[in-house]
Amino acid sequence: MSSKNFSLKHFPSAGILFNYKVTGNVKRDPNTLSISYSLFGAMAEIAVPLHAEIPSRKNNLWEETCFECFLGLINSEQYWEFNLSPAGHWNVYRFKAYRKGMQEEPAFSSLPFSVVRKSDALLLSLKFDLAKIIPADQAIKVGASAVIKSIDGKASYWALTHPAPQPDFHQRNSFIVELR
Repeated sequence: MSSKNFSLKHFPSAGILFNYKVTGNVKRDPNTLSISYSLFGAMAEIAVPLHAEIPSRKNNLWEETCFECFLGLINSEQYWEFNLSPAGHWNVYRFKAYRKGMQEEPAFSSLPFSVVRKSDALLLSLKFDLAKIIPADQAIKVGASAVIKSIDGKASYWALTHPAPQPDFHQRNSFIVELR
């Protein structure tokens, strides 16, 4: 088992400076991946999507407050993008290479995760069967990120690192957590 705590960094853009903190943990058992996010700060200033009665697979979740996880195979251009909305909606995309060949990952028909809302925090946790897409002996690199929208509609972008001059969570050199 390998595990790594992380803290996301805010992309310095357009004068959007939130007094927030985004932390988390990613853990891999051979066939299971768990990732958790904790957003701390005044939640009244954040546009958090309302809880959906029936969470479902949806596109464009990054247009609202959303947490994302990227998994890349070592020595391969292939990777996956997991999108998790605080509303409970989700999606998983598979890519052949950087932003190429995007398609919904058919290995997942549901992706249940937990969301806890507090006045000063938003907590989100996901645990899933990694063996559906990656063999237990295959090392991976993980990128964790978030899009956080304020109630006035401005987006801020958070990631482990920001290697490009603009926010781009798909950059492979931002997948910096290696798990075996």
